[in-house]
Amino acid sequence: MRRITRRELLQATGGGAAAAKTGGLAAILATGQAPAYAQTTQIHWLKWNDFVPAGDQLLRRQLLGEAEKALGIKINLETIGLNDLQARVTAAIQSQSGADITMAFNNNAQLYAESCVDVSDVCEELAASQGGFYDLAKAQSHDGRKWVAVPYCIIGAMVAYRKSWFDEIGVTTFPETWEAYREAGRKLKARGRPIGQSLGHTVGDAPAFCYPLMWSFGGREVEADGKTVKLDSKETIESVKFMTAFWKEAHDEGGLAWDDSNNNRAFLSGTISSTLNGASIYIEALRKPDQYKTDSGAQMRTDILHAPLPRGAHGQFGVHPFQNHMVMGYSKNQKAAKEFLRWFHSPAVYEKWFVVQKGFATGPTRSWENHKVWDEDPVMAPYRVAGRLGLVYGHAGPAGQKAAEVLSKYIIVDMYAKAVQGMSAEDAVKWAEAEVKKVYGTGA
Repeated sequence: MRRITRRELLQATGGGAAAAKTGGLAAILATGQAPAYAQTTQIHWLKWNDFVPAGDQLLRRQLLGEAEKALGIKINLETIGLNDLQARVTAAIQSQSGADITMAFNNNAQLYAESCVDVSDVCEELAASQGGFYDLAKAQSHDGRKWVAVPYCIIGAMVAYRKSWFDEIGVTTFPETWEAYREAGRKLKARGRPIGQSLGHTVGDAPAFCYPLMWSFGGREVEADGKTVKLDSKETIESVKFMTAFWKEAHDEGGLAWDDSNNNRAFLSGTISSTLNGASIYIEALRKPDQYKTDSGAQMRTDILHAPLPRGAHGQFGVHPFQNHMVMGYSKNQKAAKEFLRWFHSPAVYEKWFVVQKGFATGPTRSWENHKVWDEDPVMAPYRVAGRLGLVYGHAGPAGQKAAEVLSKYIIVDMYAKAVQGMSAEDAVKWAEAEVKKVYGTGA
């Protein structure tokens, strides 16, 4: 007996092309189910190792099985280290083979816009049904002509700090300014409790710290026109001078070699007093309350609070790491890949994953701000509106390919790293300006 194709099934039930575009979404939104494929299609999904292990556990133990039943699509999930993602996607594009769906961080999807499938139909449907995407989600997933990736989540970046240790030095609320944070850090380091911060080549924490610091002093890599490089300025130099002193006086100087997990381990082992991070430190302390203790023997989870980065003379800023998923142009399963992403982001399905994240990752659409999970733990409250407040890499210009290249080359991070290792602030900024100009095509 001849198998009926999905198109024939839709036409036979009166759906036609319109049903293929919107009817499937309606079914998903209503029930979390979508019309099943006649034959099982296999999709290779490549993503990071979630910093909240329960997220990946839920995918493997439950949601991927549900996807196969609902869609007739078998998902072969592969997880790798965050810092390995970009190399994998680059190699896959060069060889025209690899994962069908690949995760990208921040605005990296812009680098691969010509190698990605247009996913505008999926994104526009999700936006219409879920209160719209945050501006930072669209800025990093839309290249000005089309959606090049489907927004996945926003990871709020806040300072996790030991409340009792700050109390001991007379700082009963987290410092509001960079100078106040520097003074607190100086006192804490004198007690053997430095601030922990990465200035290494790692995707999350290092740029999420350096860019907001630069902006708060008035520095920027490029003007709003996205063409005029403006990094070498008095404001940027002042931010580098500040960081050089701040680093030596208050930080664990081993942070030059840290990735995005070193600060988690250092905080939970009691060797640093504060660090910029997602909520994974706190969530791990919640998960293993009897393993992580304070000096007094109390559960460490009771001594952790969160706060945004301090403000400078030109304002208070933050970058909240962003994830999206590209459907690759070389994939032979593009339609099924898009169908899976549409299914996964339906409220009935996505909520299951969102809840186990406990606020570490929030949804890319505005509707997730209103979820009851935010009312369950006041320690997580600062992360609730991260999607509203975050700026994109490349500010004040657009988060396009040029900004993504500057980010992926760690030029801004290296500017600060060179200075704390002995290069003058002026020379570090001059070096970085020359590198940025190479990217933007405005200088040698």
